[in-house]
Amino acid sequence: MKENVSMAEKNELWTAVDSYIQQTLAKNDVALDNAMEANAAAGLPSIDITPNQGKLLHLLALATRAKRVLEIGTLGGYSTIWLARALPRGGRLVTLEREPKHAEVARTNLKRAGVAKKAEVRVGAAAESLAQMHSEGVKPFDLIFIDADKPNNAVYLDWALKLAKPGTLILVDNVVREGALADATSEDPAVVGTREMIDRIAREPRLVATAVQTVGSKGHDGFAIALVRE
Repeated sequence: MKENVSMAEKNELWTAVDSYIQQTLAKNDVALDNAMEANAAAGLPSIDITPNQGKLLHLLALATRAKRVLEIGTLGGYSTIWLARALPRGGRLVTLEREPKHAEVARTNLKRAGVAKKAEVRVGAAAESLAQMHSEGVKPFDLIFIDADKPNNAVYLDWALKLAKPGTLILVDNVVREGALADATSEDPAVVGTREMIDRIAREPRLVATAVQTVGSKGHDGFAIALVRE
C-alpha cells in the first residue's frame, strides 16, 4: 500500500476486501438477504454483523460442536440465523432482545430462514433474562455470543460465566471501538463498560482469552474471545 493513504482511501479498500470475501467465502443466501431487508424496512438500526463475521460465528459454532448457544443481543436475528444453522439436530439457541419490536422482526426472520424451531427469542432487559435463566437452572451453553448494549458488557460476562461450563467459548463483539478501547481516560459508557469487561477477563482464572482487531466495511473494531478452562 502506498504511503500517506487517507482514511477515506483505507475505508474504501477495507470495504472492497470485505466485498470480495463476502462474494467468495461468505455469501448471503435468500433468507439472510431477506432478513437484512426486513430489518431495514422495520427501521432497525443498521448495526448487524457483516456476512463474513456471520460466517465466522457459524464456523466457530461448528468447530466447537456447539449444541447449546446463547446470544445476548438479537436485533433482527441476522447473526442468530448464522448461529442456528450451525446447530446439530436437537441443538438449541436462546437469544435475548430488549426491544419487543426487534424481537418480533427476528422471529419472522428466523421462521422464514427455517430455524425457528431451534431458536427461542426471549424479550426483556438482558441482565434480567440472564438472571431468570440462571434461576431456572438451564443447562450450560457451549458457545455464548455477547453483542448487546456495551456499557453492560461486564455484567453480561459475569452472567455468561454462570451459564457456562469448562470448554464453553465466549465471544464479545465490538470491543475495539475505533481504537477507543486503548483510551483509559475515555468517559464513553460503551468504552468504559468494554474496558471493565476486558479487565475482568484478564483477572478471571477460569478464562484463557485474547482480543483481535478487525478492519472492514464497518471501520476499525474487533472482538474478544475467551475459553472457559477445564
